[in-house]
Parts: sequence; structure tokens; C-alpha cells
Amino acid sequence: MRNFVDIQNEAIKVIQTVYDPEIPVNIYELGLIYEVNVSHDLNVEIIMSLTSPFCPAAQSMPAEIKEKVGAIEGVKEVTVTVTFEPAWTQDLMSESAKLQLGFL
Repeated sequence: MRNFVDIQNEAIKVIQTVYDPEIPVNIYELGLIYEVNVSHDLNVEIIMSLTSPFCPAAQSMPAEIKEKVGAIEGVKEVTVTVTFEPAWTQDLMSESAKLQLGFL
């Protein structure tokens, strides 16, 4: 039986396959994923932001995350919440993303 730590690690790997359509870096490295919480009964809650409230992928990106994480074996339910508190900034990007985008 899979535990919540295994599910959380796999959810992060799956999220790393999702890209912002305007930026060639996955959304996890961009710092758009604020939290990936897995309950003991294997429900997954993802709290994320967008690069801007007017992001063209505001509907499709959360839906893609929900679909991909929901396909992980053992996951019961997935909730994706988009928040703008705190607002996303480039400071939230990983060093790898900053390097890839020429910020370092």
C-alpha cells in the first residue's frame, strides 16, 4: 500500500511535467506550486499561483494538474486551489529556472 509521502513525491514529479505555455520551464521550478499536501487517506490538495491573474492558462493549467495527479495510483481526490496570496515573483523560482531563463 502506498503512503502519503510516496504520493507526495510522485505528485511533485508529475507536476514537473506541466509547463506554463509562455515560459519554457516547468511550473514547479517556476515556483508556482506553493503546497502539495497529501492526507492520510490519500487525497491531494495543491495550492498554486499563476505568473499573473491574466495568464492564458488560468483554466487549463489547474485542470491539467488535477488530471495528471489524479491518475497517480492510490490517489483518491485532487483539489487544486489557485491563489494570489502571496503574489508570485521571480524570487520564487528555483536556481535552475533562473539560470535557464537567464536571470543568473
